[in-house]
Amino acid sequence: MSIADDRLIVALDFPSRNEAQTLVEKLDERVSFYKIGYQLFYGGEGLELGKELVAAKKKVFFDLKLLDIDNSVAKGVEAIAKTGASMLTIHAYPQAMAGAVPAAKGSGLTLLAVTVLTSMDNDDLMNAGYDRDVESIVGLRAFQAREAGMGGIVCSAHEAGLVRRMTEGKLDIVTPGIRPMGANIGDQKRVVTPKEALEWGASHLVVGRPITAANDPVQAASEIIKEMALADLPQE
Repeated sequence: MSIADDRLIVALDFPSRNEAQTLVEKLDERVSFYKIGYQLFYGGEGLELGKELVAAKKKVFFDLKLLDIDNSVAKGVEAIAKTGASMLTIHAYPQAMAGAVPAAKGSGLTLLAVTVLTSMDNDDLMNAGYDRDVESIVGLRAFQAREAGMGGIVCSAHEAGLVRRMTEGKLDIVTPGIRPMGANIGDQKRVVTPKEALEWGASHLVVGRPITAANDPVQAASEIIKEMALADLPQE
């Protein structure tokens, strides 16, 4: 029997399939949901690993942040849908989402709209040419994602409450930048604890280095799941 919490998604940020598989084997029944990003997907046979994980009854989140003309995005979504993956990221631009949503229909693949990366703050947005702050952009893109028919949003837990209000609680809210109490924040600028993220409105938490770089990944995952269980959530 699995003792995993499906709200915890472990990021397999490794250069090779073998390294990722080693961690999955260590975590065994403690973790049931994994994220595969650029490094592993493009350089480490991540697509094939994703298929293997699905066959092993694990859930897979391909974090590819697709952005292109609608037809090109649609073709990418169709290819990922065939793997049996549970989640896929699309940048929250109207044209990209318009191509993605019909392509995923009926597949069981939840499309997640990427709003603002958790490694970015207001200064970064200004330097990139935006005249809005983080909260304004996240709110706008969350609204557009809901209107487009997306299944979820990727955002910092700091904006999770705003997103939940903008989407009337109807979409998944996946939050990276999660660090347990006392952990190194690394290159993330807007980080929160697992307990805080859930209380602020997140439905799923993405955790990488606090687990993957830990001396004991199983213990690290267990401690995060314990923190998640402490969250004071509103009654449905």
